[in-house]
Amino acid sequence: MPALASLWLWRTARPTLRRLGLGLDLDLAAFPRQRQQQQRRDMAALAGVADVEIDPDGVFKYILVKLSRRDGSEHKDIVRGTKNAEYHNHIFEKLTSEMEKLELDCKCLGGGKIDHNSKQKKIRVFGLSTGFGKADHSISVEKLKTVYKDYEITWSDETK
Repeated sequence: MPALASLWLWRTARPTLRRLGLGLDLDLAAFPRQRQQQQRRDMAALAGVADVEIDPDGVFKYILVKLSRRDGSEHKDIVRGTKNAEYHNHIFEKLTSEMEKLELDCKCLGGGKIDHNSKQKKIRVFGLSTGFGKADHSISVEKLKTVYKDYEITWSDETK
């Protein structure tokens, strides 16, 4: 029974302790079943995040982000872009707050712009972010191709 009480305390207090920056975590090695369940939830959280979320039309800022589990054991790159962001960091700040709820870490790998024309089924990736630098547009294009399979998708180092 003491192990269950410790597990309950760990689960309920951990979010508060993290917010306070105390970093007190009970080692889940003492609870193998719970550790396996947590690992499955972590993997599901990462797999459940869409690889690409961009606006359906227009020219807008985008970022390429490395999303990873807190322990760093798994990661993937994702693309986010929207007309609603005045600066690239606005996209990153919104994404980071969403991913914190899933206990995932974000690292911005760079940014640029996307010109999305859904009528012509064309996407052009170009430019750079002043704050984050230029994303590797070739990686962004590969991610976009997994979602927009019937589109012509190109990239360049041009700024306009």
